[in-house]
Amino acid sequence: MVNPPYTDFDPMTIESEVRSYSRSWPTVFTHASGSRLQDREGRSYLDFFAGAGSLNYGHNHPVLKDALLSYIQDDGIVHSLDMTTDAKAELLRALHDLVLVPRNLDYKVQFTGPTGTNSVEAALKLARKVTGRETVVAFTKAFHGMSLGSLAVTGNAAKRAGGGVPLGHVYRVPFEGFGDPSLSGIDLLREMLGDSSSGLDLPAAVIVETVQGEGGVNVAGAEWLAALADLCRQHDILLIVDDVQMGCGRTGPFFSFEAAGIIPDIVCLSKSISGYGLPMALTLFRGELDVWSPGEHNGTFRGNNAAFVTAAAALRTFWADSTLEKQTAGKGEVLEAHLTDLAAQLSASGVAARARGRGLVWGLAFEDHTLAARVSSAAFTRGLLVETSGSSDEVVKLLPPLTSTDDELTEGLAILSDAVRAVAGTPRAH
Repeated sequence: MVNPPYTDFDPMTIESEVRSYSRSWPTVFTHASGSRLQDREGRSYLDFFAGAGSLNYGHNHPVLKDALLSYIQDDGIVHSLDMTTDAKAELLRALHDLVLVPRNLDYKVQFTGPTGTNSVEAALKLARKVTGRETVVAFTKAFHGMSLGSLAVTGNAAKRAGGGVPLGHVYRVPFEGFGDPSLSGIDLLREMLGDSSSGLDLPAAVIVETVQGEGGVNVAGAEWLAALADLCRQHDILLIVDDVQMGCGRTGPFFSFEAAGIIPDIVCLSKSISGYGLPMALTLFRGELDVWSPGEHNGTFRGNNAAFVTAAAALRTFWADSTLEKQTAGKGEVLEAHLTDLAAQLSASGVAARARGRGLVWGLAFEDHTLAARVSSAAFTRGLLVETSGSSDEVVKLLPPLTSTDDELTEGLAILSDAVRAVAGTPRAH
């Protein structure tokens, strides 16, 4: 492939100032395979960003690529809205056989549109339609999307301000670990729901991430999630789990909530559900909640058959057994051990830091909020892509592909450690 002649034209001159990742990683990427990207100068980068969690199986996985190329070569239908196609039927069969039935989940599947926020919007709208109630409970530091309904349940002030209108009908409570350790969001919510003078209208739903990725890799424990699910059941409140970033195996199991032993009423999926980085989103919900009238919630690009093809191939390749789940658990232990040790070294040298995460999503949180962005930049110059997250971008966030080899994880962690030492000035580990 011939590279475009950028020498006489800078494409950034006409792209909006809203761009973000191209500022953090100022190069022109041209190729990608597995856990690596290559730029126009031929430099290789190890990818611990993975499309913000959209590439759990890496870039251009050969099995998924072959399925997609074959489908296109055979003139398979690419765009179909919600018409039935072979590609959609095969995806639904794979989802039923490999994901829902083994987990005893009696979910209906709604194709909502191309992105995670489309799935969240559908979930919120459905919960309000089913219950006839307006209020939704959300959590501190949550991120659920950038359209108005999703933005209303998002916590980040800067992102909310971009909405330009009041974002209401939401009651917010502390996520596990937020603020004072004695401040329990579930206890607060339980008291509010149990007192008719609390001023809290009975909510339609509670929406939660089991691990808050954009919020700073904040992990909810299994007991906390189970208590939340139990509270929702007691008060006939629908429980929505936003698994857009943490689903499709990111924390180990296919769904991130499996470890807590809970069954949400509604589940939001996107990002890695297509398996190949193609736009696709699903909302799953208990069958008795399927009260939609035909066409009541729709979207032009809810029928992306190219994504259906790669999604079905991904499910059949990676979720026919528990191999990937077990591998992710093992690799997660490697990240946990390394980052915990690195955080301890930093703290011993006077740089307060803490590691947190689950499976293959991990964060290194700095008390000095200026450090994470500098570490990310230093990692980039050394050939590693890692992003930042948290209220003040104080967390270096790691999302390596689940298919990363042991050697690639070791290489990436070594680069990260070197970048941290360069920024924080800590000594090398012995």
